This record gives sequence, structure tokens and C-alpha cells, in this order.
Amino acid sequence: MTYNSPLSDGRAADLAAALAATDPQTVLDIGCGWGELLLQLLAAAPAATGIGVDTDPRTLARGRANADDRELTSRVAFLEGQAAELASGPADVVLCIGSSQAFGSNADALRALYPLVRPGGRLLFGDGIWERPPSAELIEALGGKDGTTDLAGLIDHAISAGFRPLAIGSATRAEWEQFESGYLADWEEWLVRNDGHPEAAAVRGTADAHRDRWLRGYRDVLGFSYLILGRPA
Repeated sequence: MTYNSPLSDGRAADLAAALAATDPQTVLDIGCGWGELLLQLLAAAPAATGIGVDTDPRTLARGRANADDRELTSRVAFLEGQAAELASGPADVVLCIGSSQAFGSNADALRALYPLVRPGGRLLFGDGIWERPPSAELIEALGGKDGTTDLAGLIDHAISAGFRPLAIGSATRAEWEQFESGYLADWEEWLVRNDGHPEAAAVRGTADAHRDRWLRGYRDVLGFSYLILGRPA
């Protein structure tokens, strides 16, 4: 799985190009995982340096290895911890994709991210949205707390936080299918090779339950937005 969100290679390239066009010197990726988009942005913006922050040491190790493979090690640091503690100051570009829960709601996240973006800088904010109203059963299946809004509501939150929306996009069904298939792939490949394994029943149950939640639950209901937001100078 290349990205830990429903994101195609084409959309990723377009986002990286749009952000690189602002000629950033500093980039901060909050909840970076293995930092694939961060690395693509640094490759497209050769004057920039980046910091990726996450709490998962395994994904950070993958990011460091990928940076080494692309000869970007001197321009990026992958740090374990919280962004508020590790950020050295406002960055020209801030990435926060699928990590709003670290701040509370998406509205909370946008307010918290505002001071981390340099005046005149950009925030790439990726977050879940409702494509259509969810059932009470779906909300419960996804954790029981509905802090998600529709796309229009998310834009309202961004404006209330002080940002201006410069580009608005949402993941396609094809991007979701690629993401969900990738999420399930390790389990399914293992099951194909290890059908008689003592743990196969448990792995099969986990994979089938997730697929069922997707196909019979949140497919075409839960969406994912990609917003390029500008902080006024």
C-alpha cells in the first residue's frame, strides 16, 4: 500500500506539484506514517526540507528507509512524538492527512493547525467526510462518535479557523477500492498461502469483518476530502 488513505498516484502527483509551486522552504507532515507524500513533495521542491511526525516507530522506520532509497535523507527527519512538541516553528507547507483525530474533531484540528502554518503558507488537509447522511448503526460501527461532517461543513470549519480554501477535492470510488483492497491485501495473501494454519480462522474473521463493514456499511457513504488551504498573509 503506497498511501495510508484513498489516494491515487495521479492525485498525489497533482497535490505535490501544486504545493511545490509555492516554493516552500520548510514542510511539516503531521501523522506522517511513512511519509510518502512528504517525500514526493520534497523531490518536487528541491529547496525544501521536511519533518515528518508520527507516534508509530514502525512506519517511521519505513519512511527513513524510503528517504534513504531516494537520496533525501539529508533533507528530511522522521520524528517520533507529537507535532506540537517537535515542530520548530510555523512551516511553509503543513500536511495533515487522516490525522485530525489527534486533535479531537476536524474543527479542532483546523484550529490547532492554523498557527503551525506560516502566514502566506499552505495546509494540505485530508479528512473523512460524509458523502450522504450515515445511519445510526453505521456511526456505531465506526466507533460511536460522529464528529464528521459533509464537505460543505468541512469547508465552513476551515474558513472559521482562518484559512481560505484554494483547492477542494474528494476521493473517487476507484481510489477507495484501491485503498481498501490494499488494506486487506496482506491478510488475504497470507490466507491464500496458509489456509490450514491454526490462526487462519481468526485472520479470516478479521478480514471478512472489515470487508463487510466497508461493502455493506460505509461504501459510498464515508468519503475523504483533500483540501489545499491558504493562511492569509
